Amino acid sequence: MFSSLPFMYMFFSVMGIGTLFSISSLHWLGIWAGLEINLIGFLPILVYQKSMSESESAVKYFVVQALGSSLLIFGSLNLYSLSFTWEMFIPGDAGSTISLFVLMMGLFVKLGLFPFHFWLPSVMAGLPWLSCLLLATWQKLAPLCLTMSLFQFGFSYNLLLILCTISVGSSLIGGIGGVNQTQVRALLAYSSIGHLGWIMFGLMHSEWVMKSYFVIYVFISFCLFMTLWYSDSGVMKNLDSLKKSGLNHIGVMIMLLSLGGLPPLLGFISKWLVMVASINGYLWSFVFALILGSLMSLFYYLGLFFSLFLNNLKKSGGMKELTEKKSVLLLILLLSNLLGGLLIIMMSSLETM
Repeated sequence: MFSSLPFMYMFFSVMGIGTLFSISSLHWLGIWAGLEINLIGFLPILVYQKSMSESESAVKYFVVQALGSSLLIFGSLNLYSLSFTWEMFIPGDAGSTISLFVLMMGLFVKLGLFPFHFWLPSVMAGLPWLSCLLLATWQKLAPLCLTMSLFQFGFSYNLLLILCTISVGSSLIGGIGGVNQTQVRALLAYSSIGHLGWIMFGLMHSEWVMKSYFVIYVFISFCLFMTLWYSDSGVMKNLDSLKKSGLNHIGVMIMLLSLGGLPPLLGFISKWLVMVASINGYLWSFVFALILGSLMSLFYYLGLFFSLFLNNLKKSGGMKELTEKKSVLLLILLLSNLLGGLLIIMMSSLETM
């Protein structure tokens, strides 16, 4: 698929090296440089087909990432002007707190968190499936790890309330924005915004919960995007244009429900971990708003479920089956989502006995 563009492996390498360089840097100047290297490697991947929609999405992505990088370098320069080092943070100092908040805003712009979520659905709506997968998973890795490192400084109560509001707003926007959405890519973008709210809220309580949630989210997204990639030639805009394979329909339906967090599927485990970690803390009241946003997401996932189910019944005759190799892969991805949650629940119940 990507062989039509020369030097594609080089772009993937530059993107990966930029992320790893940013995560492993010891100061904010190196972090900013790593994020820019990652952006340079990712932009050519977005425009490899040279279509109008991909070029438009690439320009939007570049402008937004440039804004996030500007906030990031501005906040780090303010910290440098206060302590004359790229590594110092002065607890209790108003200037350091404002600079730290500006740093976090830059990272939130790059992530697509509320209230900086406006760019993600429009960008993802014009991209092919593999670019959408990279945007929803790999491109979130460096900003999330950097946000996790900021939590080591310790935040005031007011700043924690702001972060909780951002997390709840992301979950609610992810639920409300996808209700009337018809394009699958934009719908999955709103789903990504909702999951980012859960990830940020889990990070406030435990790094282990955040990492577990992110790994499960990446795995489910990989399964879903690979299924959709194998189901069409990259031009699908809605689920009605799926190739008429029963395994495709069943796989997409189960993975959508797993992404929505329907028990006992794998996607429910990550939300359950966040709820268990936060129920004993003083921020547990925000969990209800997070669950409300997740329920709205599950509502339109169930709508897609029944739409696909009825469409499959109506067009069951003369189905075009996938090749054996692709069918086996889709079956493995389907079973991993269907049985993964059950296995984790059984293992946790055995440990408590």
